[in-house]
Amino acid sequence: MSKELINELNIQVSSWSVMYAKLHNYHWYVKGNQFFTLHTKFEELYNEATLHMDEIAERILTLGGDPVATLKEHLEQSVVKEANGKEQSEEMVQTIANDYGEMMKSLKKGMELAGQTGDDMTEDILNATYQSIEKHQWMLNAFLGEGNK
Repeated sequence: MSKELINELNIQVSSWSVMYAKLHNYHWYVKGNQFFTLHTKFEELYNEATLHMDEIAERILTLGGDPVATLKEHLEQSVVKEANGKEQSEEMVQTIANDYGEMMKSLKKGMELAGQTGDDMTEDILNATYQSIEKHQWMLNAFLGEGNK
């Protein structure tokens, strides 16, 4: 078991936990002419966040590590910051796209660490997660009219 890999996986668990809460905040508080589109999209994304968080936490357990499981730890380790509660709809979308970019950096680091230790299964899990949020990031940027970023 690589302690460095477990630490990076815990950053993912923490980031997905904070992202889950942030997406719920946005789901509940989005307003404006894109309400129906964004309300539904944020729900889809927070449901997916739960799956990613659980899969990575269970992988940590499989590897003999301990996933972080308190809100305090999640807020300390996450690359995602909490919603401030004042974001407008386009700010919400931009923030999620930016957060996914930060999470993708952590996922890449985790894939590299897994590769170095020959842990193909963890590398596969992180790669699938990366591909999923890379697509979401592209779609969110397209929604904002920014194309590929």
